[in-house]
Amino acid sequence: MEGGDKITHKDYYKVLEVDYDATDEKIRLNYRKLALKWHPDKHRGDSAATAKFQEINEAYTVLSDPDKRLDYDLNGNYAIDKYTLGEYLSRFKGMILTCNGLGISHTSIWSQPLMELNKFKEKRGSE
Repeated sequence: MEGGDKITHKDYYKVLEVDYDATDEKIRLNYRKLALKWHPDKHRGDSAATAKFQEINEAYTVLSDPDKRLDYDLNGNYAIDKYTLGEYLSRFKGMILTCNGLGISHTSIWSQPLMELNKFKEKRGSE
């Protein structure tokens, strides 16, 4: 990396102030609330507010698209040292439960994204 730039990891769930298992509706509602709060028209000339607004839009772009959200959840950049234990367990409990084979049902909200990813990979492999 040039000039010693440090990679910043954004937790899109924290940006939108939602839980990691938030529904699409909750994500949409929080996005609207935050977008209105931080809209540049309400904070003329405040570059920090504009940056916050752009960050909110970036987070919503990823979390509102099922494919992008799944990819983010499975492959996103994680700054593990930035999470408290409770946040870590909440953020990754779907993967932890699935990986430990604790017998969660196939209809669980935690295993469903993994099953969809496997179906998508199988479909792409057969084309």
